[in-house]
Amino acid sequence: MPGTENHPSALLHVARMASTAGALVLAQRGEGQLDGQAMNKSAGGDWVTDFDRRAEQAVRQVISGFRPTDVLTGEEYADSGEPTAGGYRWSIDPLDGTANFVRGIVYYATSVGVYGPGPDGREQWLAGAVTAPALGTQYYAGAGLGAMKSPWSPQRTESAEALTLTGPSGAADARMLATGFGYDADRRNFQVSALAGLIPDYANVRRLGSAALDLCLVAEGVLDAYAEFGTREWDWAAGALIAEEAGVGVTRPVMEPGWQSAGVSHPESLPAFPQTP
Repeated sequence: MPGTENHPSALLHVARMASTAGALVLAQRGEGQLDGQAMNKSAGGDWVTDFDRRAEQAVRQVISGFRPTDVLTGEEYADSGEPTAGGYRWSIDPLDGTANFVRGIVYYATSVGVYGPGPDGREQWLAGAVTAPALGTQYYAGAGLGAMKSPWSPQRTESAEALTLTGPSGAADARMLATGFGYDADRRNFQVSALAGLIPDYANVRRLGSAALDLCLVAEGVLDAYAEFGTREWDWAAGALIAEEAGVGVTRPVMEPGWQSAGVSHPESLPAFPQTP
């Protein structure tokens, strides 16, 4: 049985501090576009910046300070160790929405989630925090603790009043779906084709460019649903738990690549990616 230091509330405290540390790095961004400071990682538009790396370093430093034996998995650096049965593993996206960040679009965030044995001994996602510095907002949740939203700023030192998140209102006449698209042309064509099957259930579609924030906005009820194929674990680790704790039905990929969704009526009907013969 996990001790007090492993209770979701204690893990959430670390997740929020770590997410804040990453967001403080991102908040140092100046005005204008950063195209000249970005490099492609795997495909055109799949950018990485020095901010990504420095933010992940800041996140890792906070987590390791509190929990030196936990495994850290992040987008920009190698895993800190091998996951073990009964251990705790942190999934870090230091800058979800790098393309937005580079172009000066405000939808980007630092996302931190933790997976391990819960109070009942069952392994699950236990806590997560998503901090969006340009939006001045932090979203967070702990398993069984609900989902919350608080104002955030680099200068804030006092505890801000939190808003409880309860998901979409369920108004059927103006439902809005969020999605995203990959960098590979074949995968993008598949995503467009799959989206065509979802559109009839929604009045409009948005592509904001940050899976973590898409999930948080569903938790907040700003968006009604989200579905995207091919996201990585660090993209949804925190956001999926936040949506789930807000009462939204969530599916996580069984394997990669797969579908991540929140608030979709029939996620089981989402098509499988065609296999190459």
